[in-house]
Amino acid sequence: MGDVVSTHLDEGRRQHIAEKTGKVLGEFCRCYKEQYGVALFNSVRYEIEGNGGPQAQLLHRKVPLEDHVIYSGNLFQYIEENKKWRNRFCVVPHNYGLVLYENKLAYERELPPRVLINSAGYKVLTSVDQYLELVNSSLPGVTPKSGHSPILKCPTDFPLILWHPYARHYYFCVMTGKEQEKWRAVFQDCVRHCNNGISEDSKVEAPAFTDAIRMYRQSKEQYGTWDMLCGNETQVLSNLVMEELLPELRTTIGPRLKGKAQERQRTWIQISDAVYRMVYEQTKAQYDAAMAKCEQERPQMESTIRTDMDQIITSKEHLASKIRAFVLPKAEICVRNHVQPYISSILEALMTPTSQGFAEVREVFFKEVTDMNMNIVNEGGLEKLVEYMEKLSHLAFHPVKMQSCYEKMDQLKLEGLQQRFDVSSTSVFKQRAQIHMRQQMDDAVYTFETLLHQELGKLQGKDDLCKSIQRILERVLKKYDYDSSTVRKKFFREALLQITIPFLLKKLAPTCKGELAKFQELIFEDFASFILVENTYEEVVLQSVMKDIMQAVKEAAVQRKHNLYRDSMVLHNSDPNLHLLGEGIPIDWGEEYSGQPEAEAAADKRRRAKQVVSVIQDDEGVLPYEVGAEELLQPGSPEPREPKEPEEPDPAAPPSSPDGVQEIREALAKESLGDGVEAEERLTNGTDARRESGATEEVAAVAGPVPGDVPTQGLASEGDGVHRAATASPAPGAEVPAGTGVQNATPASPVPGAEVSSGAGVQHATPASPIPASPVPGADVPSGAGVQRATPASPVPPSPMPRVDVPSRAGVQHTAPPSPKPRADVPPEAAVPHATPAAASPALGAETPSPSTGTACHQPSDKETGEEVASPGGRCSPLQPTSTTESGEGVQTEF
Repeated sequence: MGDVVSTHLDEGRRQHIAEKTGKVLGEFCRCYKEQYGVALFNSVRYEIEGNGGPQAQLLHRKVPLEDHVIYSGNLFQYIEENKKWRNRFCVVPHNYGLVLYENKLAYERELPPRVLINSAGYKVLTSVDQYLELVNSSLPGVTPKSGHSPILKCPTDFPLILWHPYARHYYFCVMTGKEQEKWRAVFQDCVRHCNNGISEDSKVEAPAFTDAIRMYRQSKEQYGTWDMLCGNETQVLSNLVMEELLPELRTTIGPRLKGKAQERQRTWIQISDAVYRMVYEQTKAQYDAAMAKCEQERPQMESTIRTDMDQIITSKEHLASKIRAFVLPKAEICVRNHVQPYISSILEALMTPTSQGFAEVREVFFKEVTDMNMNIVNEGGLEKLVEYMEKLSHLAFHPVKMQSCYEKMDQLKLEGLQQRFDVSSTSVFKQRAQIHMRQQMDDAVYTFETLLHQELGKLQGKDDLCKSIQRILERVLKKYDYDSSTVRKKFFREALLQITIPFLLKKLAPTCKGELAKFQELIFEDFASFILVENTYEEVVLQSVMKDIMQAVKEAAVQRKHNLYRDSMVLHNSDPNLHLLGEGIPIDWGEEYSGQPEAEAAADKRRRAKQVVSVIQDDEGVLPYEVGAEELLQPGSPEPREPKEPEEPDPAAPPSSPDGVQEIREALAKESLGDGVEAEERLTNGTDARRESGATEEVAAVAGPVPGDVPTQGLASEGDGVHRAATASPAPGAEVPAGTGVQNATPASPVPGAEVSSGAGVQHATPASPIPASPVPGADVPSGAGVQRATPASPVPPSPMPRVDVPSRAGVQHTAPPSPKPRADVPPEAAVPHATPAAASPALGAETPSPSTGTACHQPSDKETGEEVASPGGRCSPLQPTSTTESGEGVQTEF
């Protein structure tokens, strides 16, 4: 914690924060203990009596994203501690946490991540103006004057900002609008998933927690929806505490902040984040203790419920009848005058965007399956089917393809109804509908692939396969129509209740709430843990409006305006064996039909972890991702083996912009001049080739030139000892694409499946030795990349070269000794010359590898970036396959 933050959060104020947090949590835990008994009773009663809804026609996948990564790629992050932009490799694992690594190499070698972000409660912003507006409103009275530098300057026109009302903000940017749209979809999917952090599988703890939150807020006269009911239980409780604590701190600390408006805003954000972390830690400990106590008492409570179930039900019905006689007449008048006239308007506002979203889900699913079927007709073969089914199986978790469905909910606006019914925001309903869309898409896909998998053994050829796919598609779409109708009607009913019940409770509170205490005597003491007057009162109010809500939804279904089935249309299980198929072992299309051996090492399985969203392939001739990032980073990096203290800056030198905005724009201008102009310095993966003070410079020996050389330049990555040499070039016949030309000397073979950023011309040169090594299997080279690879020497005999698929427009040179190998398939326009390696002398123009492609694993010290990292323990060992690092529970953690 910085000195400025420590000054405002002294020991006395910390103690006050702890006491305030303890007080709020004490009141909540009392509510939670009461609601726990009620929820346990309702759960046992439901278990005994049943009363389930319509049976779903589609199958439900149990573990949808096992061994998969949602997305991974490079983007720039602004480091607040040293006010610099750094290139980071971001991984989004199956739990939707954002995991930021120093570079791709650090991820592949399973080094600790720089940052773990749980995005619950965050908003994804794509405009600095939107962010500044939120920041200005967070600290009233502190607004920078026009013409002054804002709190944040982005070096590109494509920012991505994660904003939170209490916690730390995160700043990212990318180089193109295409990347921004993809990352925005990915970030929004992470927020959507993390916001839904309270597991619905828990039939006791989840309802007890949400009811306790509602009861606590109503005791503070806070009715209506709450935007910060997002995340896991500890995050929600932390938001609850901060909702009361932050205004008080703003009043006491705000006037004492010093400096310019931007500095005061930045300091306030840091203070808020520090307080949020303190509250989170205390909340987690206290809530876990309350949970453990309730779990300890659960067996005894459940035994009592099962023994006295009939008596408890009778006692509750008696209490409900008394409360109904007192409350219902007043509630019915309130419903008739203030709610009933608006139900149809609210329902229409909800139905239009929701139904359009579910229709778009159906259309996307239909289009994907139809395209797959047409491609199988044209290309044929089971191999192509397996390839397409692997992609289709995770369609629901593809943020970009699902974005058109999710965007339909952006049309949801309640207009004047929002103020009338005290609905603070419609985001609660939008995200809930979007989660339903994703679930229905996955259910449809899973049902389709289960039925298709069952049919494969009976098919006799390509024609039969295509007919079966079309028949199964129609069958699944009918099931989808029924299930989506059921889900939407349930969603409409729940949304109407969420909007109207708090409004009614607030209206009735002055005349009814004070009289509820007299009904407490009607409850037997032995049953007081399972029957609460407050809950029974709310059930009576719900009954007063439920009839009107059910009637409105029923009339909407009869009109069939939004493709809703009528309640009388109940599809019984037409496929009695279908649900039995869903209980089987999950289908792995790649392993089952690719002919790979069943036994596979865990390391190989981690290496082959599939990614749901493909890497961006930019074929429009724009600047590559890494271009222009060199000026974002201040010069320098310590040596890998012996980190040194950075030298003090020259006091006579003029201060540079903390963001390097002017410099990065100049670099972008240089890059945009085209092939005829050589930039003085190029970079790989957004890193700077200039070394820091204290770093040494090594000059590599230059081998003899290859005929037809075309000079290129390359830079070593930030954080590496810099090796500079004369430039090398492709062999004759190799295509040299416009864009960056980078040479990387790698001491070991490239990582299997390593990805080279689009548009970057990269040469991988490694020291040669008398005995060759085999190239890397399955290396993906994005389009537009000119890549030259010289494989390193090895003391073992050469192995056959596996098939290497190179996308079109890639000029690739593989420098390797002659060895027996099968033919490499190369798409059109890809020139792939092969040459023998040089002698044991260093390769021409060899340089140290960049973070994205090389093997250097040096991590900058905390003095450089302000972040804690493990000190390097020598040179890097050869790369090892890795698994996804998962985000930890809780808020973000910085290493």
